[in-house]
Amino acid sequence: MALHLIKLCVGAESIQDLGEWVAERALIAIAAGLEPSSTHTTRMVPKRVDELLDGGSLYWVIKGQVQARQRLLDIRTFTDGQGIGRCDLVLGPEVIETELQPRRAFQGWRYLNEDEAPRDLKALGGGDLPVELRRELAELGLL
Repeated sequence: MALHLIKLCVGAESIQDLGEWVAERALIAIAAGLEPSSTHTTRMVPKRVDELLDGGSLYWVIKGQVQARQRLLDIRTFTDGQGIGRCDLVLGPEVIETELQPRRAFQGWRYLNEDEAPRDLKALGGGDLPVELRRELAELGLL
């Protein structure tokens, strides 16, 4: 069973914002001759790396709702220029929309078990609906 991370997507107003940022990072990587990916730097290093890299994803909370995820490709630790240990979460180039799941604000990241993770929207048949309509349907328990 895969283990996931969940984190607030600070600065993004929508899945489109996140997708544009991810696409830009992928193009930069490709131009440098690297695999298309993006990284997210955190201060805390997950202790359950093997479980996370066994099919795990980073789920993004946007505007109080889990709305998307990206596959976790790697977790790289490093020390920054000030001698502080940090961690790069290396993420796949695809932003996968998920069913909406309300989340209160929190700091940092949290582990998310497979049975608590929202399902991919394509699996639910709602991939073409606007986010506002999906939010209303989710609130009514219809999606």
